[in-house]
Amino acid sequence: MASAVAVVTDSTAYLPPGLAERHGVTVVPLQIMIGGTVRDEGATTAAETAAALKEWRPVTTSRPAPERFAAAYAAAAAAGASAIVSVHLSAEMSGTAQAARLAAGSAPVPVHIVDSGTIGLGLGFAALSAAAAALAGGTAEEAVAAANRRADESRSLFYVDTLEHLRRGGRIGAAATLLGSALMVKPLLGIADGKITPLEKVRTSSRALARLEELAVAEAGTRRVDLGVQHLAAASRAEALAARLRERIPDVEDVYVGEVGPVIGAHVGPGMIGVVVAPQLG
Repeated sequence: MASAVAVVTDSTAYLPPGLAERHGVTVVPLQIMIGGTVRDEGATTAAETAAALKEWRPVTTSRPAPERFAAAYAAAAAAGASAIVSVHLSAEMSGTAQAARLAAGSAPVPVHIVDSGTIGLGLGFAALSAAAAALAGGTAEEAVAAANRRADESRSLFYVDTLEHLRRGGRIGAAATLLGSALMVKPLLGIADGKITPLEKVRTSSRALARLEELAVAEAGTRRVDLGVQHLAAASRAEALAARLRERIPDVEDVYVGEVGPVIGAHVGPGMIGVVVAPQLG
């Protein structure tokens, strides 16, 4: 039986194929423009984006129109939902949550907007926690609390080959302090207070990945966690990192490995490797 509380998220959650459907989560796509052609995120591939970025062709992204959220909310209500929890990427990085709020004002049932303060599988795990609470018979308020708690307790860490894509996309945040030495370092970054923040400067990509592994292991500790390892045009390195993390972290539930979509890809560039450590809710 369907839950009385519907959960909606956006395409930057990058949930593995079939997972959103199994948990009853509706995904509203962001948009990407490559070479003047605008498409929904799901209608293009990360490989296309990576190729355009390598050629330094213009790649831009945009939030969904409020009408897209309005349609998703109306469909959820028509399917029997009495309330909706809509969980989205950081409002510091995108206007997506604001577009959702605009649509919520005219929705046929109450809509609760959650700014996850993160992106990628950090957002994905938060949406799944909201869905788990809803499927267990929880109220909308309980689903909101589950999403917020999962997002707050999760940690996103990532490595980029260059800061140039973040700079061009206007998403560099405090990591701008690394720009002066960007040609000489491989930066490790994180997300704090909804913004990209610098963690460390490492001299080579191999050392950066080793340090990323160490930080993820330390963050997990002895807690029971889910892990997400995401990449852009770096599948072999991501798979190898995931295998090492499975061996080194003592209490892992699920490990999801996959390529980020075009929207994140447009801002981080080819070669990005990210790890999300998401402690399970007690």
